[in-house]
Amino acid sequence: MNTLPFYFGTVGSPNSTPKKPGGSVGAILRIRELGLSALELGWVNAVRISEQSCLAIRAASQAQDVRISVHAPYFINVNADDEEWPKSRRRLMDAAQFGNLAGATDIIFHPGSYFGQPPDMVLPKIIQRLGDCMDELRAAGNPVILRPETMGKSAMLGSLEDTMRMAQEVPGVEPCLDFAHLHARAGDGSMNTYQEWFQVLTAYANILGQEALHRLHIHLSGIEYGPKGERNHLPLAEADLDLKALFRALHEFGCRGRILCESPEMEEDALKMQATFTASGEN
Repeated sequence: MNTLPFYFGTVGSPNSTPKKPGGSVGAILRIRELGLSALELGWVNAVRISEQSCLAIRAASQAQDVRISVHAPYFINVNADDEEWPKSRRRLMDAAQFGNLAGATDIIFHPGSYFGQPPDMVLPKIIQRLGDCMDELRAAGNPVILRPETMGKSAMLGSLEDTMRMAQEVPGVEPCLDFAHLHARAGDGSMNTYQEWFQVLTAYANILGQEALHRLHIHLSGIEYGPKGERNHLPLAEADLDLKALFRALHEFGCRGRILCESPEMEEDALKMQATFTASGEN
């Protein structure tokens, strides 16, 4: 039983998941063995799963009290042209449909590219398309939250402001806050202090409401970056992300939700995050 404000886990199956039973069910069992409590299913190439497998994942997650989310395919671009958009839409909707069957409550996706256009020109189309997706999901009785992820490169659609605007305009859409990406996006080492995180969480609460801080979905890892932003995810020990400053801010605002590790050392760093968060709340 989780007693922390956040459920901690990994994006994708832990590296130490045994071959038997293997798969997502094996990953859920391994998450629980490790003392973690959340798993994001990495459907990042395509949604290729049967209804039977989804129901097995749901049953295992309920039995183990492990919270489930889905990372939808990378090949989604909500700013695609009219010819390509139906393919991206299908990928997102398949992730939402089968994710719901598997017991996932949140569907995370990369919003796409600006294609050189300013955000104000792009966002109205994005908002309309996401609104249409949400209307279809709710009409089908699907309660999942669609979560556009904050992205680590400034050329990519997915600034903090972008994702909050989408959430503000479309009920059922909320950001996936990748704090490593936010740190990398500007390319100058900024967004790495308590004061900067304080400002992020203040803006989040002001725009989306105080209650939104109680259902955060966070991605976290070490990160390598350059002038254009993100290059690679890194183990926490090899990166400059100030985890204690971030966790201090999350504690200060009474935040709750999930923190999913995307480090190459997935379960080790997820456990490190959980321990660091617990210790930071005792100070």
